[in-house]
Amino acid sequence: MKITSAEFIKSAVWPPQYPPGVLPEIAFAGRSNVGKSSLLNTLVGRKKLAKTSNTPGRTQLINFFTINEIISFVDLPGYGFAKVAQSVQKDWGDMIESYLRERQNLALVVFILDLRRDPSPDDLSLRDWLNTYRIPCLYILTKADKFSNNQAIARLRAVEHSLQLPAGIKPILFSAKTQKGKDVIWLAIENHLSLLENRQMIPT
Repeated sequence: MKITSAEFIKSAVWPPQYPPGVLPEIAFAGRSNVGKSSLLNTLVGRKKLAKTSNTPGRTQLINFFTINEIISFVDLPGYGFAKVAQSVQKDWGDMIESYLRERQNLALVVFILDLRRDPSPDDLSLRDWLNTYRIPCLYILTKADKFSNNQAIARLRAVEHSLQLPAGIKPILFSAKTQKGKDVIWLAIENHLSLLENRQMIPT
């Protein structure tokens, strides 16, 4: 997709604060410091659209962006940062769950994991929650530049095994440093949105 505009809309915590749900939304979810904001910035070709930080747990709000005035990207707070107080972790979990459960125009969740690490219990819990509510999901494995091609493929297979993904669901390797996987991710997003549009055109 050629990016002609990418704008921050607003930050929110709870559903009454969300912007109007007019455009299809692509939500970016993953644990703290996994590279959500870097992925979002790479996809839209902007260095600072979504704020990045070396400090895990920095993103504490749901941030909404409009891309080309036709879709929205949503940067969800990261989860699983142990040094954050338990009460804060619970608030973040409730915030993410409320968004995923109630947002009617949510079209796809981009589920981001670190290729260097096995999925955590929090990752597996989010996977189960998304599967239970049948929310479409695109799995992205970041930090691919940390490995050779053969090592990256081996790690991808290990993560696939841990996630127990259905047949045909393949994570995409991504690197913000080299932009590996950027075009593949956009193609997957565009294909999914086209599929949704075609389904909506079928009379019921």
